[in-house]
Amino acid sequence: MKKVPLRKCVATNEQLPKKELIRVVRNKEGEVSIDPTGRLNGRGAYLKRSKEAIELAKKRGSLKRSLDVEIPEEIFVALLEYVIE
Repeated sequence: MKKVPLRKCVATNEQLPKKELIRVVRNKEGEVSIDPTGRLNGRGAYLKRSKEAIELAKKRGSLKRSLDVEIPEEIFVALLEYVIE
């Protein structure tokens, strides 16, 4: 039996399997991007694949706090589009 990697959503604080989360990454230059593969270099933070979790992260600033950088509005728009797909 293979162990399923669990990660914590920064917005809801739920422990979920890695496949059910979206990884947002900050690289060394301070650029923030969505990481669909989960393998990009840099500091990563995970968000649940739901509109509510993304809005909660934006409202509370939890994504900003965990990545320690200002999150551009385009990232939240892209995250919402990613969830709707």
